[in-house]
Amino acid sequence: MSKQDELKQQAAAKAVEFVPENEYIGIGSGTTVNFFIEALGKSGKKVKGAVSTSQKTSELMAQYGIAEISANDVTRLAVYIDGADEINHTLQMIKGGGGAHVPEKIIAQLADQFICIADESKYVTRLGKFPLPIEVLPMARSMVARQLVAMGGQPELRIGYHTLHGNDILDVRGLDLSQPLSVERQLNAITGIVDNGLFAEKSADLLILARSNGVELINPHV
Repeated sequence: MSKQDELKQQAAAKAVEFVPENEYIGIGSGTTVNFFIEALGKSGKKVKGAVSTSQKTSELMAQYGIAEISANDVTRLAVYIDGADEINHTLQMIKGGGGAHVPEKIIAQLADQFICIADESKYVTRLGKFPLPIEVLPMARSMVARQLVAMGGQPELRIGYHTLHGNDILDVRGLDLSQPLSVERQLNAITGIVDNGLFAEKSADLLILARSNGVELINPHV
């Protein structure tokens, strides 16, 4: 196991402590979350069920006996555990490297607490080194791309990939993300964009950050 995977595993294991028993929870997607599902499954903790954000997450949950429920069947989730492609010091994020940022945003809205688990490589002063994923309706792809170029972005179609809802993803470099909240809103006002991978409107409540010298809990909102 690589050093980075070891850190991801440490953050994931710590997150299990924040999962209440006999509640519904949300589970995100990605390599760090895969470690979380394994740790939760082996912990002996019992949850009523979990809303999943991706097929891979659903398959892994089934392996560890975690019951899956639909987001439409619950009014709230006690906690939502997910990773990030980048997260800044106010816990705003870029997500969507795996293409699941729209269901991830939905589940984050349902949760009483949104906990991000990450290794130190994802913790940044300013968002934007990681390309911003934007889910677009296929018929609007070119139109949206032109507007992104006008904003200073360099959009690239994610070849051979379609989202859970059959849409395309444009991965965009070069946007000025110094004001993530305003950019998130500006992008989502463009006709044809389903949603984008900026999590500023709904940032994380807590970051469980695995560093080489141990796991740190970061909550700038307190």
